[in-house]
Amino acid sequence: MQRRERTIWLIASVIFGASFWLVAAAREHGPLLVAWKGAGLGLLAIHALSFANANPDARRDATLLAMIMALGAGGDVAIEWRLTAGAALFLLGHFVAIVLYASNRRWRAVTGDPAVAAAILLVVPAIAWTLPADRSMAPTVTLYAAGLSTMTAMAWLSRFPRGRVATGALLFAASDLLIFSRMGPLADSVIPRLLVWPLYYFGQLLICTGVLRGLTRPPEA
Repeated sequence: MQRRERTIWLIASVIFGASFWLVAAAREHGPLLVAWKGAGLGLLAIHALSFANANPDARRDATLLAMIMALGAGGDVAIEWRLTAGAALFLLGHFVAIVLYASNRRWRAVTGDPAVAAAILLVVPAIAWTLPADRSMAPTVTLYAAGLSTMTAMAWLSRFPRGRVATGALLFAASDLLIFSRMGPLADSVIPRLLVWPLYYFGQLLICTGVLRGLTRPPEA
């Protein structure tokens, strides 16, 4: 019964997340559409919390995952009214994710893993620094990107399935860089409007399902 309930929450999240991408471009972001937007990650948070309640041995990590998804949902809603409020919630979510990934490190690292993680740490903030046309925004954007890149690098170094969790974190990073590109080179482009949401939502979906899958299996080499 609990597994069926978790499946329902997951399917509902995918329905809200995918459909928001389709309807957001056609409507103004009024209260109903903003709630629709927040439902995608909010339902993933419930999905993760349901897993935590059903799996005592994984309760701590699954609860951290639920917090990450809940903070993402809050950020999705808050950013519609105030950019800095949304960014603060996302950044807090990155910090929680760093704690989760750091406590689930991949103990037998593959050759080259530290180099990949270092590249992520350097490249994401470096790209973010170049994007704002208003150079006074560059330090703030880069500070946020530092938290984002640390989260992504730690996802890469974690024991969770890379095909889901690390890939999802990289999609999240790409989505945020596209948001920053609206401040500069892609200000008049349709590309961010088309790609920001699907990269972000499906990245978070991969993170959520990948972490939960990893919590039910022995650590990977």
